[in-house]
Amino acid sequence: METDNNSSNSKTSASSLRWGILRRAVLNLAKNPEDESQLAMNIISRKATKGFNLIPCQLLHHDHESRDARLCYTLPIQGSPKLVLTQRVDNSASLSDFEVCNRFNIDNTGLVCQWPSEDVLAYFCLSHGNMFRSKRVIELGSGYGLAGLAIAAATEALEVVISDGNPQVVDYIQHNINTNSGAFGETSVKSMKLHWHQKEISNLSHTFDVIVASDCTFFKEFHKDLARITQLLLKNVGPSEAIFFSPRRGNSLDKFLEEIEDNGLLFSITESYDAEIWKCHQRFMNGDDSWPGYEKDHCYPLLIRITR
Repeated sequence: METDNNSSNSKTSASSLRWGILRRAVLNLAKNPEDESQLAMNIISRKATKGFNLIPCQLLHHDHESRDARLCYTLPIQGSPKLVLTQRVDNSASLSDFEVCNRFNIDNTGLVCQWPSEDVLAYFCLSHGNMFRSKRVIELGSGYGLAGLAIAAATEALEVVISDGNPQVVDYIQHNINTNSGAFGETSVKSMKLHWHQKEISNLSHTFDVIVASDCTFFKEFHKDLARITQLLLKNVGPSEAIFFSPRRGNSLDKFLEEIEDNGLLFSITESYDAEIWKCHQRFMNGDDSWPGYEKDHCYPLLIRITR
């Protein structure tokens, strides 16, 4: 469902695609609700079933009635606490989810799955914890908040704000913050509903030392707002940077970086930035059965560092 300016569907927005699926679901729900529900999930979910598995995860509990599951993440840093996150179960989406997406002009990727780049972001941040010590940090488009929670638990950051534009996702983030409150030490941890097209964020403007994000350059229609909010959040005085992880996905990443330059920011792209992640990548490229269909362009997240 990734949009492509060079394709015949270049004028189709993410919101119009969601409305089309919602319409089909409503029209056909009475005919065969089970089949239509599965169709909607197959089309919308974009579930990334495989990943780098850099942070071990164990299922603790699956609540079939609420569609939620509790998972325990073991951070690969000696002495670090374990993190317990409540997440939606695989392929769990509903019509109400799509209605929220259209009401707030957002997508539901953070609600229905955790993407491989989030795992890579969390692992990279844990491996470079010194860059966060005593810093103000914000995660954009965080989903369930694994990377932000890992930073808060293991890097001695001054403050971590974990944000998403989907209010349903923010509820999960706050729940996960509350669940793990004893793991953060002196670090202040907050959730926040932040839509990238927001104009009024005066209390946050130019206040963050570090911005982190993973797989946020998926939809080209959001590039301009994402670049603008990145420029707006980075501190004006003193060093500050944004750390993004994203696959190229055709020309999607390049188009986003054009917007970054248009906002007066600088960037660098690094392909091999961690020995363990690169080893996983090479293994998948050589046909490892644990990730069938692995493609570098769509699956391997590049490290993008953005500065003033």
